[in-house]
Amino acid sequence: MNAGIPQEFLWRRLHSLTGLFFALFLIEHLLVNSQAALFLGDDGQGFVNAVNSIHNFPYLPLVEIFLLGVPILIHMAWGIKYLQTSQPNSYHHSGTVPYLPEYPRNRAYTWQRITSWILLFGVIAHVVHMRFIDEPIAVKVGAHDTYLVRIQKDEGLPTLAARLDVKLFNKDAVESEATKYGQAIPHAHSVEGQLLEQHQKRAEALQKRPLGENQIIAEAPDFGTAELLIVRDTFKMPLMIALYTIFVLSACFHGFNG
Repeated sequence: MNAGIPQEFLWRRLHSLTGLFFALFLIEHLLVNSQAALFLGDDGQGFVNAVNSIHNFPYLPLVEIFLLGVPILIHMAWGIKYLQTSQPNSYHHSGTVPYLPEYPRNRAYTWQRITSWILLFGVIAHVVHMRFIDEPIAVKVGAHDTYLVRIQKDEGLPTLAARLDVKLFNKDAVESEATKYGQAIPHAHSVEGQLLEQHQKRAEALQKRPLGENQIIAEAPDFGTAELLIVRDTFKMPLMIALYTIFVLSACFHGFNG
């Protein structure tokens, strides 16, 4: 009799192991983002500090690629294969497979498959949204980097921007910056020339993302503040609140049940 471990069992366990990276990242993500939920009181300073610490982490791109991106992509690709062959048995079928709704683990298995589909599209949409569409643009002015993000105007934004040391640029202000620095010729190798060149690059960056109606560019003093403005802007929309609620609940169930 062959007493070895079935190969299919080993593949399933390896698939679960790659999912562990997702679960650990989810815990970190929930802890950091919960600081943005405490926005009232300290203007989200806990979130800003946490995001800046992560952003300044040594070898962050390598960590994101090899400890997050690669394991999660493997888990997703592997999961698509299992989704195509899975047979949930906690609801009525045609009679070709067992129907056993009385067992909690069977229902959990069904919801694990359902949340898999939600996360498959949700994770892709979230990464595209936060890392490509709304990724802050870094611009060096003087000795420090500043970060530009495109957000919607609202009544409370000016007072908040003043507290967070954020500059706001509407369409007219963006055009004014382009006019002010677009024609100037920097003096080579001088401090003034280098600063003027930086301002020119900043004026160009302000124009990279065209502004729609009721939109402005916010210039934040650090990456964490820029991300806080993006989170705040996202959750001003009821549709995004609903979608992210479903997304986060699905991620929590899928990660911790798995």
